This record gives sequence, C-alpha cells and structure tokens, in this order.
Amino acid sequence: MRDYFIRRLLLIPPTLVGITLIVFFITRIVPGGPLEQAIAEMQMFSAQHGGSAGASSAALSESQIKELKAYYGFDKPWYTAYGLWLMKVLQGDLGTSYRYNEPVWDIIKTRFPISIFYGVLTVFLTYTLCIPLGILKAIKHRTWIDNASSITVFIGYAIPNYVLGSLLVVFLAARLEWFPMGGFVSDNFEELTAWGKVLDLIQHSTLPLICYLVGSFAFLTLLMKNNLMDHIAADYVRTAIAKGSSFKQAILKHAFRNSLIPIATNFGQNITLIFTGSFLIETIFDINGFGLLGYTSILDRDYPIVMGVLLLASILLLLGNILSDILVAIVDPRIRFQ
Repeated sequence: MRDYFIRRLLLIPPTLVGITLIVFFITRIVPGGPLEQAIAEMQMFSAQHGGSAGASSAALSESQIKELKAYYGFDKPWYTAYGLWLMKVLQGDLGTSYRYNEPVWDIIKTRFPISIFYGVLTVFLTYTLCIPLGILKAIKHRTWIDNASSITVFIGYAIPNYVLGSLLVVFLAARLEWFPMGGFVSDNFEELTAWGKVLDLIQHSTLPLICYLVGSFAFLTLLMKNNLMDHIAADYVRTAIAKGSSFKQAILKHAFRNSLIPIATNFGQNITLIFTGSFLIETIFDINGFGLLGYTSILDRDYPIVMGVLLLASILLLLGNILSDILVAIVDPRIRFQ
C-alpha cells in the first residue's frame, strides 16, 4: 500500500504539467487577451484626447506594441513562455497580476482565510448533519420522518444554490432586513467588542452557508441512507442479530462502518471546496473569496492569476483524491492498494 501512494504522489507533477500546459496554450490563442485590451484602451484614450479616428488607429507605433508584447510575455512562442512560467513556479513565484500589479501569491493568500472559513464550516456541517440524518432515514424508512425529510431535502436539492442565494438576499436581507446584504464582515468590524464580532460574523455568514449546504446536503444524506439500507439487509447483519447482538449494535458496529466507504470516497473531493469556494455564491453575497478571484481574473484576462488559481486548485484536487483512497483503506481494512 505504501508503494501505491508513493506512485500516486509521483504522478502529481506530470499531471499538473499536463493541466497547466493545456490551459496556458488556451490563454495564448483565445481572442480578447490582455494585449488586445491594452491596445484598445490606449487607442480609445488617444481618440478621446486626439480627436480623429485616424489618429486613434495609429495611436501605437510598432515599437510600443513590441513593448506591450514584452510586458505581457507575448513576444515569445507559447511553449517558451510556458517554460519560463514553469521555472518561476518552481522557484515559488506565480508571477505578477496584470490588473493589480502585485505578486499573484500575495493576492491569493489574502483570499484564503475567507474561503477556508466557509469551506471548513460547510464540510463540517454537511457531514455532522447528513450522516445522522441518513442513518435516521434508513432506520425509519417509509415512516413520516423519512417522507417529511425527503420532501425537504429534495426541495432544497432542486433549487440551484445561486438562485436560492438571490432569493435569500431579496427577501431576508433587502426586504425584511434580518441579515446584511453582503460582505464578509461589517465596515465597523474592528470597532466591535469580541462578542459583537462573533455576532456580526454569524449574521454575515448565515445566508452564504445555507447556499453552500443546500447543494451537497441531499446527495450526502441519500448516499448515507441508501448504503446503510443495503448493509442492513445483508446476511452478516442478520447473522450478528441471530448471535445475540441488538439491532442497534448490529447497525453501529457492522453496517455503519461499511456504509461509510462511499462517504470516505467523496470526502477527498470536498477538500477543493474548502479552499476554492463558489464564485457564484461569493458574487451574490459580495464575498472576496478565492472563487470570486478566479472568476474575475478570467473576465479581466488576468492570466497570471488564472494560472495561479488553476495550479492551486489542481494540487488540492489531486491531493484530495489521494486522501479519499487513504480514508477508504482506513474504513475498510479489506482494501489493499497494489
């Protein structure tokens, strides 16, 4: 098993190279890049201050265009530029943002605390609520508890989280004024007392957390319920009961652990959510998190940030998949990775 995970770790670098190479190539061939935007802005500025359209078309000389290409790194073939970018990454340099004119890593690390806050709470609440609810639904199958919870879960699952977020902002924040319209904290957050800061953070995070939870809540709950029901009907559970174990002991000691295997498989993928978040939810609630940063960088053609966000998200996804395998091996001792 040790050799298996070593091989998985050794596969991470070539996988990252493949992912970033493809995306880097796409950023070089798509129209409307930072070079075109810079030329268009300078021509517009020249037209506004120079007067004629003819002057604006000739606002930039060939030497100025060459300087712009060198500034944005478009003066070299894409594979050469990718090699230079990769060498900088290996030295810990993700480049400089076109929009903010700051190091990409400095921009990204300022967004991490916000995304980690929502991500950790989302994963924690999802598993602490969905697993007990799934067990209860499996034990109380086809009772009013199961039916009522299923209706509630499916209603939440049918509503996209960004639509739910818009409704919550309109009705609960704008009209009823129960919650703030958006933001991570209030403007006067530093002036509040310790308890006031806690209450302010709770008020601002309640609506976004509801939107984060609604997406995976139904999936995880039903996954737990269906797998537990399959194991409850298995022969080994009936054998345990026949040997004198109570129904509760048979479920908790035998069926429950085996039912956690699919849950453990899915857990590693949520590691990416802890750091990246959702740009749609962050856009609706005006939260300057990691997801919103990646979304705005794509719109602004800020390719250094795009590549930095992609690199970190890919690393987290690959490590999350390895973590899923480790958790599966812990939950089920029969599994041996070769």
